[in-house]
Amino acid sequence: MTRSRIGSVSRAFEDATLRIAIADITPLREVRPEVRKSVKYGQIAASIAEVGIIEPPVVVRDPLSPGHFRLLDGHLRIDVLLTRGDREVVCLIATEDEAFTYNRRVSRIAIIQEHRMILAAVERGLSEERLARALNVNVANIRKKRNLLVGICPEVAEMLKDRHVPFNAFAELRRLKPMRQIRAAELMVAMNRYSLGYVRSIVAATPANQLVEGKAATPGGLTSDQIDLMTEESARLDREFKLIEQAYGADHLDLVLAVAYLAALLENARVVRHLAQHHSDLLSEFHKLASLRAAA
Repeated sequence: MTRSRIGSVSRAFEDATLRIAIADITPLREVRPEVRKSVKYGQIAASIAEVGIIEPPVVVRDPLSPGHFRLLDGHLRIDVLLTRGDREVVCLIATEDEAFTYNRRVSRIAIIQEHRMILAAVERGLSEERLARALNVNVANIRKKRNLLVGICPEVAEMLKDRHVPFNAFAELRRLKPMRQIRAAELMVAMNRYSLGYVRSIVAATPANQLVEGKAATPGGLTSDQIDLMTEESARLDREFKLIEQAYGADHLDLVLAVAYLAALLENARVVRHLAQHHSDLLSEFHKLASLRAAA
C-alpha cells in the first residue's frame, strides 16, 4: 500500500476524512454482550445521542476489496451507531494497517483520549452542562477532565495518550519538573505499571531539586538514603526489564516452534502409543501444550 509522505516523514492518515457506509466497514473484533452493559459503553451511547460523534473512528482501506474498509479504532462507537440504525459515519483513513496498536492496546477510551474529546466538544461550542448529561457525570467531573493536562509536559501526554492511567496520577506527576515527568512516564511504560501507588512511589523517590517548587512530596515521606536506594533499585529493575524485553522475541519464537513440533508428534499414533505406555505423565503435559497452540 502506498503511503503519503511529507519529505521523508510518512503520514499516518490521509488528508481528509471520508463519510463511509457502515456496511462497508469490517470490524476486526466483536463487541461482547457484557461490554454493551458496561458504564463506558453507556457513556459513549449517551454522548453520541446528545452531541454526535466527536472523535471519528479510524479505518484503513481493504487492499483486497476496493471500496471497503477495516475498522482499526472505534468499535464501540460503530456498534452504538449500528444499534441506533445509522447507516453512515465520518472516518479518519489510516495509511497503513496498525490493527495491533489500536486493537491490542486501546480496548477502551483512555483518560487522555477522553480529555481531548471533551476539549473538542467545548471548541465546537457545547456547554459543560450538556457534556455532563451526555457522559452521565457531574459538571465538576467534566471540568477536572478538561484540565487534565494542565502542568503536564507534551512529551508525557504523548507517551501516555493510549494508556489507562488513573485520574489522580496526573496530580502526582504535576509535582515533578518536566524532565522528571518524562522519566517517570518512561518508567511507567517500561514497567507497564500505571497505578496511583506506583506513580506516588516515583514521586516519593524524586530528589527535592526535581520537584516543582511548592509541590513537595507528602509530609512524612522518605529519607534521602531511602530515596537513593529506591532510585538505584528502580534503575536496576528498568535495566533488567529492557534485557528481558530484548530477549522476548527470540524466546517466543523458540516456544512457538517447540509447541508446533510437539503438536506434530502427537499426530503420530505410534509416538502417542509409546508415550501412553511408558511416559503417560509427559503425554499429559504435551497435550496441554498442544492445546495452547490450538487456542492461540
